[in-house]
Amino acid sequence: MTAFAEMGMMPEICQAVEEMDWLLPTDVQNEAIPLILGGGDVLMAAETGSGKTGAFCLPVLQIVFETMRDLKKGKKASSGDLAPASGKWTMNSYDRDPALAIDKEGLLCQSRELKSWHGTRANFGVYKRGKHYFEATVTDEGLCRVGWATSEASLNLGTDKKGFGYGGTAKKSFGKQFDDYGETYGIDDTIGCYLDLDEHAMYFSKNGVDLGLAFELPKIMRNLVYFPAVVLKNAEMNFNFGDSPFKYPPCSSFTGMNKAPADCIVKSPNFGSGPPASSKLAPNAPQAVIIEPSRELAEQTLNQFTLFKKYVGDPCPRELLVIGGQPAKEQMRALQSGVDIVVGTPGRLDDFISTGKMALDQVRFFILDEADGLLSAGYGDLINRIWQKIPKISIDGKRLQLIVCSATLHSFDVKKLAEKIMHFPTWVDLKGKDSVPETVHHVVVKVDPIQDPSWQRHANKCQTDGVHSRDNVQWHSQNKETMSEAVKILKPDYLLHAIKEHNIDQGIIFCRTKVDCDNVERFLTVHGGGPRPRDVNSKFSCVCLHGDRSQQERRENLKRFKNFEVGLLICTDVAARGIDISGVPYVINVTMPDEKQNYVHRIGRVGRAYRMGLAISLVSSVPEKVWYHSCPSRGKNCNNT
Repeated sequence: MTAFAEMGMMPEICQAVEEMDWLLPTDVQNEAIPLILGGGDVLMAAETGSGKTGAFCLPVLQIVFETMRDLKKGKKASSGDLAPASGKWTMNSYDRDPALAIDKEGLLCQSRELKSWHGTRANFGVYKRGKHYFEATVTDEGLCRVGWATSEASLNLGTDKKGFGYGGTAKKSFGKQFDDYGETYGIDDTIGCYLDLDEHAMYFSKNGVDLGLAFELPKIMRNLVYFPAVVLKNAEMNFNFGDSPFKYPPCSSFTGMNKAPADCIVKSPNFGSGPPASSKLAPNAPQAVIIEPSRELAEQTLNQFTLFKKYVGDPCPRELLVIGGQPAKEQMRALQSGVDIVVGTPGRLDDFISTGKMALDQVRFFILDEADGLLSAGYGDLINRIWQKIPKISIDGKRLQLIVCSATLHSFDVKKLAEKIMHFPTWVDLKGKDSVPETVHHVVVKVDPIQDPSWQRHANKCQTDGVHSRDNVQWHSQNKETMSEAVKILKPDYLLHAIKEHNIDQGIIFCRTKVDCDNVERFLTVHGGGPRPRDVNSKFSCVCLHGDRSQQERRENLKRFKNFEVGLLICTDVAARGIDISGVPYVINVTMPDEKQNYVHRIGRVGRAYRMGLAISLVSSVPEKVWYHSCPSRGKNCNNT
């Protein structure tokens, strides 16, 4: 049995993996694959080149296949990870707001919405008689309101005349009336909820301290069924109906909900055995949607699915690449003919979803690869819109699974997004904050235009980015504008020297902007390089990769570099985001990135798979003025620096 088979991977996929010479799973695969197969949400942080793509592609492919196979055989949907439908008291996954999550046991409730309330009720209620009690413990920061509601009440507990709530702001509410009651409560506090149907009254306690009468039931409501209920805003509560010892046992006349007399218990009318399973999936409704920040990375991920499914039999999952730069009509035809896994970039995905060409009602997996890159590029709102449209219970009754991965997950924006959309995620963090591969040596080369006046020459200089075109640059001065322009002239010189000194036959050159990339490519071409095939007389053979180049050119340039047809790849940070370029021994940072995590991405190109590598960074000794906006005209129609 292979190591992948021991984790639960099916033999057909294991066979394909073996042919790829993947003898053992990487650390991140060893941690993440069992978690995803088990149905959990996963946050994945590991070094670039550690196998993150395989860590989610392998289990997603298997689960999509198994779902298709079961539907083909006509199996009915099961409740999966929903709260159990047995006689055990739980919160009801079929009677909740979509943005409220309930764990497998049905006792832990969580909502990560920051601006709105989301609620749920229990699967059973009580009526007629008896003194009933349950506990609710606040397990995370946020706002909570807990109490009792009828089946017809709003899930926003206490905001209509069918529900009674006690909130963490020390207010009790019934109808639209909020009155002072008890004390404020928050994380780690336990609220006891008492319902006395004999005396028609409700009470609450905080950490075992009785807070007194909260409500007297109106006469018109004394014969109704009451369900334990809660509503949350960016909060989490854990419930105990008596199956485990209470933290603060009630007085002797009250008993836990699990001991209520059978003739007083009513099953919630809002119940079911899971959404009905269709015998045939809609063709344009994939089971997995994977968002990538770049076209190259999307293609790479799609290729992984194609390789992994080589021996998967009927029904074999169909994958589709949805990216810009390719004819949309062809992608639309593929969607209509049937697709199970979609890998795409944000722009084209948004077009297809917003126009209804791609449906989201059968999505089982929503995956964000290089999540920090997506968020820094401004796609946070798009991610939220897509997530809002995806049902939180999938076609076979299983909960929507979210997988968020990146070479670094420790940014505030990523944590905030995960808290909002993920369901009790497990962190697979094999990296730590701002760490870099141990196999990379780092070298800083100072560029000092005062100590090195060679920039003052008139010929053989690299064209600069034009950021100083309107400034007072004086060639025999040391004012800051002149020194900044001098650095821009010297850096390509130092780049040439580094390539010669280390005899670099393969390396990646990172520049801050597309303009810088184009200028460096022209400079190397003047010195005998450019896109010509690499040979002994062409130390500077190079290609360029950035967003202004056509998709065909980008694909061809990347292919030529990976096939060793040229020695140098000049690119912006887009190429640092997970592109599978293994074994590159050198990276040169002509300009340092704006954000420190992008440095981790850049140098992750070298020292991969336990090979040593060298990262050379050209750092100015004086302030260097740069373009600092996303306007494509850079200096033509504006001068934002």
